[in-house]
Amino acid sequence: MGQTDARLLNETVPIRDAATVIVLRDADTTTPRVLMGQRGKGAVFMPSKFVFPGGAMDAADATIPLARPAASACHARLAEDGGQPEALMAAAVRELWEETGLLLGRKDAKSATIDAPRGWRGYLATGHLPDGAALEYVFRAITPPGRPRRFDARFFLVDAGALASDADDFSGAEDELSHLQWIPLSKVRGFDMPFITEVVLAELAARIDGRAAPGVPFFDNATDVSRFRRL
Repeated sequence: MGQTDARLLNETVPIRDAATVIVLRDADTTTPRVLMGQRGKGAVFMPSKFVFPGGAMDAADATIPLARPAASACHARLAEDGGQPEALMAAAVRELWEETGLLLGRKDAKSATIDAPRGWRGYLATGHLPDGAALEYVFRAITPPGRPRRFDARFFLVDAGALASDADDFSGAEDELSHLQWIPLSKVRGFDMPFITEVVLAELAARIDGRAAPGVPFFDNATDVSRFRRL
């Protein structure tokens, strides 16, 4: 691809809001594990890579109420950096449900009163609404220019104990991710992952060990100049 073609691609590929879910299991043991799956080799974005569940925020996500709100600090930080807190959290829950079949939410009678939009029908039929209190905002990254798809991804950390379904039952997963599995942090480097996923995992390890710096790391690649800061 020539320089002119690259510039045109950068100008025409929109940056979409997205949510990614890091589900952490056995955090208090010597072998903490994270949930990851492999994208298809024919995928346009990150083919064949092992990734966390996640994807773009849909307009319908903003119409889904939360069973419990996010912690005030989490909500404020999402709002301060230009995000839509409730919609991003709903997107995280929906993507986790679609890609893994795992249910993150709480029983709520209001679920039966919602005219379920596409993508939410199966989830709401379980009688649950997304649990904002179970989500912790821990990372943000914008896809660099030159990629066929670009996302402004907010990463949410979830303890597996908050799941409302069996953490080992992936039978309801759609086919976007294969080889879904709980990977020990001590072995995760042996998998083929995107660079940003490796960075997030390093931050996660620092959080578990109590070494993480305050704030939310932000890799800002909105322009050709990459910037790093903490929110």
